[in-house]
Amino acid sequence: MKIHEKYIKRCIEIAKNGLGSTAPNPMVGCVIVNKDEIIGEGFTSAYGGNHAEVNAIQSVKNKSLLAQATLYVTLEPCSHFGKTPPCSDLIIKHHIPHVVIGTIDTHSKVAGKGIEKLKTAGCEVTVGVLEKACQDHHKRFFTFHNKKRPYIILKWAETENGFIAPETKNEQKPVWITNEISRQLVHKWRAEEQAILVGTNTVLEDNPSLTVRDWTGKNPIRVVLDKTNKLSKKYRVYNDDAETFIISENEIDFSKNVAKNICAFLYKKEIQSIIIEGGRQTLQTFIDENLWDEARVFKGRATFNKGVKAPTFKGKQLEEFSINEDYLKIYSNQ
Repeated sequence: MKIHEKYIKRCIEIAKNGLGSTAPNPMVGCVIVNKDEIIGEGFTSAYGGNHAEVNAIQSVKNKSLLAQATLYVTLEPCSHFGKTPPCSDLIIKHHIPHVVIGTIDTHSKVAGKGIEKLKTAGCEVTVGVLEKACQDHHKRFFTFHNKKRPYIILKWAETENGFIAPETKNEQKPVWITNEISRQLVHKWRAEEQAILVGTNTVLEDNPSLTVRDWTGKNPIRVVLDKTNKLSKKYRVYNDDAETFIISENEIDFSKNVAKNICAFLYKKEIQSIIIEGGRQTLQTFIDENLWDEARVFKGRATFNKGVKAPTFKGKQLEEFSINEDYLKIYSNQ
C-alpha cells in the first residue's frame, strides 16, 4: 500500500496545476506507472479540455506499456459523456490492468459507476488510497455537489488591536493594514477561486477592482451585494476586467437567511468556490448562518484608535504563518 501512497501523493501534487481553471470540473491528477517507473502524467485541463486521465495516457510515448501499467488517479474516473467522453472507457480501451483511486466521486453522475465499469471490463481496482487527503484536495468539488453551495473562504485583515477598518477616512480607497507581500498572496488566492464577493459598503468606501493585478492568473467572477441597486456604473466592479454578478432584492430575499439565499443563487450560477472579502456585516452574516468552510485572517502591525471591529467566530486553527511583520492564521469550520 505504501507504494500506492507514493504515487497518489504525486497525483495530488500535479493536480494543483489546475487550481482556478478547471471548475466546474474537479482538478484531478493522474500518474501512470510501469515497473515502478512513471511513464505518464496528467492533470485536468481548463474547463472544456481533457480530463487528467486523457492527458496522462496521451503523455505515454510507448502505448504498448499501458497493458502492463498501473494508473493512479485522485478521483474515480468518470463513466458518463459530458464535454468529453468517459475516462473509464479510455482506460478500458488501452487495457490498463490496474487502477488505483484516491477517493470515490460522490457526484450522482459517477458515484461508483466508473469503478463498476472498470471492474466489469476485468480491471483490478483499488479504492481509498490516501482517501482523506484526496477528499480534502477535492473539497471545492465535493462541497458544491454534496452541500449544493460553493466552498466558502472568509478573508479579512485586522489591526493589532482588532479593527478591520478605521471609523472614518478621507479617501475612497482601502486603508492598508497588511504589507505588500500579504496583499500579493491575496491576489494569488483570487486566481485560485471561481468568485469573490463583497457588500455594497465595501464598494462605496473602497471602490475595489477585485482582480489579480499583483499575480498572473484569471480574474475571479465578482459578486456584489447591492440590495436596492444603489451602485452606479462608475465603480470599478462594473468595468470589463472581469465578469460581475449583482445580487439585489430582485434576485434574493434579504429579509432572512441572507447567506443561505446567496449560496442558492451562486449554486445556480455553478460557482464552486468563493472568497468572501466583504466588510464586517457581510462576513458576520456568513459566520452567523454557519455557512463557511475556511477563514484566512491576517493580523498587521497597524493600529486604529477607533474603527470597525473584526468579525467574531469560532474555528479550528490549522496553520499560522509569518509574512514579514504580518501574521496569517488559517482556520477551518469544524
